[in-house]
Amino acid sequence: MLTAMVLAATLAGAAPPGSSPAAAEPASQPAATFPAPLAEAIAHYQSVGGYSVTIDSFYGAGEDVIHYFYKRPGWVRMEFVKPHAGALLVYSPKTDRVRLWPFGPDHFELSLSPRNPLIRSPRGQYVNHSDVGALFENTLLLQEKGRTDVLGAELLNGHTVLHMVTTGGPGVAVDGVHRIEMWLDTATWFPLKIVSSDTLGAMIETVTMDGLQVDPPMPDALFNP
Repeated sequence: MLTAMVLAATLAGAAPPGSSPAAAEPASQPAATFPAPLAEAIAHYQSVGGYSVTIDSFYGAGEDVIHYFYKRPGWVRMEFVKPHAGALLVYSPKTDRVRLWPFGPDHFELSLSPRNPLIRSPRGQYVNHSDVGALFENTLLLQEKGRTDVLGAELLNGHTVLHMVTTGGPGVAVDGVHRIEMWLDTATWFPLKIVSSDTLGAMIETVTMDGLQVDPPMPDALFNP
């Protein structure tokens, strides 16, 4: 969900014109204080008009950093920091098309289907299903076929977060993910850190979300550069 779109195939052959996720610090608040946290997070997300955040994704030997903007009913803007610094991608729910500027908005533009493999994430996700809502949907599917364990409240980078783990039943996976470990900010009910694993227990991806702004001003021009 929350990973960079693969631009390597687009950039290949075209002439162009760090740190590990922070560890959580345990606090003393019991898990019982927060009943049904996933349902609470989904209900809150459905009331949000949009958000912006910086996504830092670690997978295998790779790392992606993206400034991400989402506005209902499905507008997405991705500003790439690492890799492919300067690349810009915008998805329109009105046209169901992606506008891609591989070298920034001052250079040439591509118009693509959101299902084009060139702009698919390393885990096969598409830009029109890249928001936090898609993460919650997948987590809910795993929970329905498995369980969610709430481990309690902790501190993560100065935020009080609820640490929870959702695991599918034996052999159950959603988009290849069998286990989702999530740290939900108790102030916004947005995830600040997500770790996904496969059925063998191998880590697929670790995502941290920094600088979250809920319902910030987002003029239409932001999605029509």
